[in-house]
Amino acid sequence: MRPPLLVLGTLLLGFALELLWPTYLPAGRAHLGLWLVPFVPGVALMTAAMRQFRAAGTPVETWRPTEAIVTRGVYAHTRNPIYLAMILIYVGLAVLLDSVWTLALAVPLIAVLRYGVIAREERYLDAKFGEPYGAYRARVRRWL
Repeated sequence: MRPPLLVLGTLLLGFALELLWPTYLPAGRAHLGLWLVPFVPGVALMTAAMRQFRAAGTPVETWRPTEAIVTRGVYAHTRNPIYLAMILIYVGLAVLLDSVWTLALAVPLIAVLRYGVIAREERYLDAKFGEPYGAYRARVRRWL
């Protein structure tokens, strides 16, 4: 499954569960401004990462062949800034929706991204780029 669709599907599942069995975050109405805390950095991180991919001449879409390993900018700090950004945006929306269901679904979402998407991508990049990718993996953490 394509990662953006996975995130959107999980968000919709949380919303559906919320309609069936409503929950509320313990912060009460204080959450109304808190959603921006993960959401805004998530959007900024996503924008920066996508710009760096495009500047390197490699596609953002995971189903297209990778043309280059991007190691500068946000990629010097995390190997997966787009997935990290997706999670931050997701968590922000869960808080905005005031949904414990949606927030709780972030845990399996992260696991599926890590083991179902990122692991596959890392095998692909290792096979395609070999030592340069291995050196990058040794130098930069997966998430932060």
